[in-house]
Amino acid sequence: MAITNRINFRNLRGDILGGLTAAVVALPMALAFGIASGAGAAAGLWGAILVGFFAALFGGTPSLISEPTGPMTVIITAVIAATTASDPENGLAMAFTVVMLAGLFQIAFGLLKLGRYITMLPYNVISGFMTGIGVILIFMQIAPFLGQETPTGGVLGVITNLPTLIANLSPWETGLGILTLAILFLYPNTLKRYVPPQLVALVIGTLVSLIFLRNIDIRTISTIGEITPGLPDFQFPTFTPGNLRLMFVNAMVLGMVGSIDCLLTCLVSDSLTRHEHKSNKELIGQGIANIVTGLCGGIAGSGATTATVVNIQAGGRTALSGISRALILLVVVLWAAPLTSGIPLAVLAGIVLKVGIDIIDWGFLKRVHKISWKAAGIVYSVVALTVFVDLMVAVAVGVFIANILTIARLEELQTESVKTITDADDQIVLSAEEKAILDQANGRLLLFHLSGPMIFGVAKAISREHDAIGTYDVLIIDLSEVPVLGVTSSLALENAVQEAVEDNRDVMIVGATGKVQRRLEKLGIGALVPDDHWLSDRLQALETGLAIVQRQQATPPSPTPLKETVG
Repeated sequence: MAITNRINFRNLRGDILGGLTAAVVALPMALAFGIASGAGAAAGLWGAILVGFFAALFGGTPSLISEPTGPMTVIITAVIAATTASDPENGLAMAFTVVMLAGLFQIAFGLLKLGRYITMLPYNVISGFMTGIGVILIFMQIAPFLGQETPTGGVLGVITNLPTLIANLSPWETGLGILTLAILFLYPNTLKRYVPPQLVALVIGTLVSLIFLRNIDIRTISTIGEITPGLPDFQFPTFTPGNLRLMFVNAMVLGMVGSIDCLLTCLVSDSLTRHEHKSNKELIGQGIANIVTGLCGGIAGSGATTATVVNIQAGGRTALSGISRALILLVVVLWAAPLTSGIPLAVLAGIVLKVGIDIIDWGFLKRVHKISWKAAGIVYSVVALTVFVDLMVAVAVGVFIANILTIARLEELQTESVKTITDADDQIVLSAEEKAILDQANGRLLLFHLSGPMIFGVAKAISREHDAIGTYDVLIIDLSEVPVLGVTSSLALENAVQEAVEDNRDVMIVGATGKVQRRLEKLGIGALVPDDHWLSDRLQALETGLAIVQRQQATPPSPTPLKETVG
């Protein structure tokens, strides 16, 4: 496997054009996410540059564009708030250390080849998770949208202080935010392929603030402030024993969310380019990128859907597009950073607020209750847990509930595959000879048929079917169509065989091969069933069973001895 991503110069013009277009989209988003995270606009820009460059260089998806995203910004915002609260002096440095640790987790996920499993989450869990992130982004931008500082306490803090925020809103800054949203919502689709709406909103909002509002006697509009040109300062890994657990957990959450976010975007890229990404290699590339960005004071990033789609539509096909995008942004930071100082925070808040609205899975939320109320319950539970509790708790609870419901459904389906047959009742496909044998046995020959994987959920069905059986002389257990036999199901079969043997009934097992046979033998069923009663052919077993039934019917029962009367 090559160390670097797929890079060639056969599509040079398309890759450079795609990188340039993606850079134009990235600039306002990087500034907005940097400010929203609490790390500052420069941290957002360096995150966009470094994550974009190293993920493109070492990743496994040629046309993927990586940069700070909504989900990653939500996590890093919470990380900065937590580390700063515990250690105000070193809080930001510890947050960047969390970004580095998250990169290490992503590399570990890739080396352990977990890429293909990370995106195998149920869709209702992913939908609830992304919707919850969108809701968090919206609430966290309400205060700057209204021209005020975001209160502490996350979403609950914003809700608690909402009356105060509204009462003290700045009409001019709120107006800039509304103008930004109006541009983003009303922007013609025909122009999006030429100039991204985020850049138009950023430029117009800034010009309105600089030209028109400065001539009005109002208080100073809150802006980004000056970004010092030049290379970033190196951030040494910083932690204290008291904060190590907090940082470790947050790093795992950040790494997991980044992996999910990235690999979902990779699937979008695959559908547009007809090229299959390498998930494990991509995770390693993302991990390297986040380690480097953390060392240089940038916020964490992941695969960005909007930028990736824009890149592909503009002609980007290899990693050269992501690399050129990062280099273009580097030029902006090194030489044009002072030009960004007058950008109003309310404009950036409007851009992020629109991102939050777009992240919410409106289409699925409108339909999920029509599909299943259970699925709807999972979605809304994950949303609530994401917004008010914790992202990883939300995913863990959602996956747990979804898996329990899936197992219950599988149990229902597998229960239908456990059948007891005493005559030709057409429950399974039998040959004419097999039907004739069952008819001749007159209910004294029992065929116990199982099919499909027998996991633990089917054990009750086996026990229930066996308990419902009436009198019989021979039990034939047909495992010809069973590829997998779980431990719990094996024990249920063992109980059925033991009961039959204890009642002096003959037992035959048909079609048990490979792992199924070895599991039954290890449980000791081999000692209960004679060697000549382990058969490979069901017809042969039925013929042998019929012979036993006929022999027992021909033999008169032994007279019961009279009890001696004492008297």
